[in-house]
Amino acid sequence: MWQLERAINYFIELVQILIIARILLSFLIRDPNNNLYRFVFQLTEPIMAPFRNLIYKLGINTGMFDFSPLLTMLALEILARIIIGLLRAFNYA
Repeated sequence: MWQLERAINYFIELVQILIIARILLSFLIRDPNNNLYRFVFQLTEPIMAPFRNLIYKLGINTGMFDFSPLLTMLALEILARIIIGLLRAFNYA
């Protein structure tokens, strides 16, 4: 079942690409009503919002920079490695 491992990796890569696109679009497009920006925002916000809230609740002052995309990508990578490791341990992947 190496297809499951590949599917997990593809999903994580897709989410990471969308997060990077969101970062770039935030610099390039200033109109929040832009369809492309709104589409990417709606796809990534449910994943990034918990990490933004975590940074806020921990009282970490990041100034004008938002480190939630970086934290999100790191957490997704760690989660993917844990899931794939468990799948390999139980011979599912």
